[in-house]
Amino acid sequence: MADAAPEFTADSSAAASRTQTRKTWLVRLVLVVAVAALVYGLWYLLIGRHHVGTDNAYVNAEMAQVTPLISAQAIEVAVSDTQMVKRGDVLVRLDPTNARIAIAQAQADLAEARRRFRQTSATSTALSAQVTARGADIARAQSQVAAAQADFDKARVDLQRREALAPAGAVSGDELTSARKSYIAARAAVEVARAGVAQAQASRGAASGELAANDALVRDSTIDTDPAVQAAQARLDNAKLDLDRAVIRAPIDGVVTRRQVQVGQRVAQGAPIMTIVPVGKVYVDANFKERQLRNVKIGMPARVTADIYGGDVVYHGRVAGFSGGTGSSLSLIPAQNATGNWIKVVQRLPVRITLDPKELAAHPLRVGLSTEVEIDLSGG
Repeated sequence: MADAAPEFTADSSAAASRTQTRKTWLVRLVLVVAVAALVYGLWYLLIGRHHVGTDNAYVNAEMAQVTPLISAQAIEVAVSDTQMVKRGDVLVRLDPTNARIAIAQAQADLAEARRRFRQTSATSTALSAQVTARGADIARAQSQVAAAQADFDKARVDLQRREALAPAGAVSGDELTSARKSYIAARAAVEVARAGVAQAQASRGAASGELAANDALVRDSTIDTDPAVQAAQARLDNAKLDLDRAVIRAPIDGVVTRRQVQVGQRVAQGAPIMTIVPVGKVYVDANFKERQLRNVKIGMPARVTADIYGGDVVYHGRVAGFSGGTGSSLSLIPAQNATGNWIKVVQRLPVRITLDPKELAAHPLRVGLSTEVEIDLSGG
C-alpha cells in the first residue's frame, strides 16, 4: 500500500501535466486564430475590401479569319500552324490564270468602248454635214417650185388667151388642145416641185433627229468620261483586283492557327482557310459574380496572373468594359426555368481586361489560357 500511493501521485501529476499542456496549446490556438482573424480583419479593412477577384477568367483576342476573295486552286501555301507572321506576309498563292484572262478580256472591252466613242463623235460630224446638205436640197427644191410656178402661170395665160380666141375661129382645135395639155403639165410640175420641197424638209428633219440622238451620246463627255468607257474601265480594275487577290496576305501580326488549306486544293470564295491570333494584343475576359461588380468602373487597374507562368509573373492591365449580357444569357441555348421551382443562381458578367503590350511581349499568352484577375477598386 505504501508503494501504491507514490504511483497514484505520479499518474495524477502526469494527467495534470497533460491537461495543462492541452490548455496551453488551446490557448495558443485561440491566440493564433484571434491574431489571424485580426490580421485578416485589418487586411480586409485596409486592402481586401478595395479588391475583387476571380479565377474564372480566360485569355481571348480579336482573331482574324483569313478567307479568299476569289475561288481558285492553291498553288503555294507559305505558312504552317504555330508560325509567326507579320502583316502583309504572303500566306497562300492562288492560280492567277483565270484572273489574267479576265484582264485581257477587260482590256479588249475597254479598247472597243473607246473606239465606239470616237466613232460616235465622228458620226456627229457626218450627220451635221448631212443636215447642211438637206438644207441645200430644200433651197434647190424651193427654186424648182418657183420655176414650175412660173411655167404654170405662163401656161395658164396662154390657155386663157386661146380659149378667148377660139369662138372667133382664130385658134385651131389642135392648138387649143396643146395649150390645155401644157397647162395641165405645168400644174403637175408645180405639185411635183412642192412635193420635192416637202421631201427635202423631211430628209433634213430626219438628219437633224439622227444628229440630236447621236450628239446625246457624246454631249458633255470625253473619251475618259464616257459611261461605256468608264464601265469597261471598272471591269478592267476589277479584273486587276482579282489578280492581286490571288496572293493572300496576312491582315495582322500574329500566330497562324487552324490552317485548313493544302497545295492543289481549290478554295471557295469566303470559306475560312486559316486563323491568325494576334498574341501581342490579347486581353482577358474575367467572369465576375454580379455582386462583385457594384463598385467596378471602366479604367480601374487590375492584376492578372496566368496558370501557365504561375504567380511569379504578374500582368498589369485595366478594365476596358463590360459585356452586354451574362454568360448564360448569351449562350447558344439560354437556361430556362420550366419546373416552376424558382432557385436563384448567381450570375457572372464578363469584364474585359486589357494588358500591357510590353509585359505580353516578355511573357506571351495564348487564347483560352486560364488566369486569375484582381481589380483594385481604389484605383478608379
